[in-house]
Formats: sequence, structure tokens, C-alpha cells
Amino acid sequence: MNKDEVFSRPIEKKFAFDQTVASVFDDMLARSIPFYDEVRDLTISLILAEQTEGKKILDLGASTAKFLLELNTRMDSNMQLKGIDNSQAMLDRARQKCQAFGADIALELADMLEYPYADEDIIVANYTLQFIRPIQRIELIKRLHKSLNDNGMFIFSEKIVFEDKRLDKQMIDIYYAYKQAQGYSTYEIAQKREALENVLIPFTIEENIQMCKKAGFTQIDTLFQWANFVTFVAKK
Repeated sequence: MNKDEVFSRPIEKKFAFDQTVASVFDDMLARSIPFYDEVRDLTISLILAEQTEGKKILDLGASTAKFLLELNTRMDSNMQLKGIDNSQAMLDRARQKCQAFGADIALELADMLEYPYADEDIIVANYTLQFIRPIQRIELIKRLHKSLNDNGMFIFSEKIVFEDKRLDKQMIDIYYAYKQAQGYSTYEIAQKREALENVLIPFTIEENIQMCKKAGFTQIDTLFQWANFVTFVAKK
């Protein structure tokens, strides 16, 4: 796994999921998102608790297929796994990994805002919605709800902000201390924050819940939280 050193040099553009990021993305996830592996395991365990033959699992922003590959190795039923992403560089990596593991996972280059969702059973979005403009995000969730079959689930993890501004600043400082403990320098942290400005737009926990309710979901719960990272499950 290549080491993430994307922001060790001066940035020249806003954050993008290009070839440079794709080449180190697995390391970036592991070192940038607290308890990433544990959240992935929790999400997979919940899906496995619902698994049946032919159940359709759709991963939005599948990136290098790390999540789908782990699910594929652990499932006992012949579920249909599919991932979509709008980055060709990410999908190229994903296809190489799926081929290496002999995994039957469908991967498609697509814009999740335009994708023709239909008859989905479980939709997953791992730290993906935060990169979509708020007004488009709300419309997307409505489409996801409409596409889910009865008793369908939408499981998503997001970086969040706190309504209490002092608490929000404290959580950001704690998160940056976490990143330094993972080997990122103060310079790299500042560079990435600048690159993500106006690209990653987080909601509060309540805004995420209300967004799902407005879309028609009847039950929304939080499964996990560490500081400003939260995992939600919304049921139809």
C-alpha cells in the first residue's frame, strides 16, 4: 500500500479524486478517518445480518472497492455487489484489485447524481455525501429512498459539524491531533484543509437526520460516532 504524501508539497488545486489520490487512497483512508476499519466492519456486519440470496448491495463512491471486497470475502449468500464512482482512476484501481482477488463485483463509472437507481435493497455511502453540494444532496437522498425496495436500508458515514461552535473547534483540534499521531505533519494537515475548503461540506447530525426524514425514511439512527465522524442507518 503506497503511503499518502499528497499534501507534503504545496497544493496547486482543490481536492480531487484523481490518479495521484487514487494511488494512495487506501492509506489515506486508514490514516485520515478514525476507526475506519471498525466502521467498515460494523457496516458489513449489519449487511450480513440482512443477507439473502440475490440481495442487491450498491456502494456509492466505491473508490478502490476496499469496502466491497471485504464484504465479498465475508458473505455466505450470493448477493449482487455493485459499486459506482465518478473517478476513472479509482475504478481502474478497483478493477485491478477485484481481478486479483477473483471477486465478482460490478463496477461502473457514473455520476451518483445522474445514476438510474432502481430496485435497490441496501445502499451504502462511506464518507461520500459530504462532497455533494447541499441542495443536490437532499435531492439525491430523495431518489435513493424512492429506489429502495420495501424494508430497504441506506447506511452512510459522514464527517459532521457541531452546532456548538466551541465544541466544534475542540473536536477539530482533537481530530488534527489524531492525524498528527498517524504521521501527518502540521503542514500536510493545513494543506489538505485548504484543498478541501468548499469541496467537503459537512452537515450536523440533526441536519443529516432531517434530510433523511424529508426524503421519506421512517427510521434513522446513529450506529457509531467518534468526535466529528458519524455513521447513520436510515430504513424505508
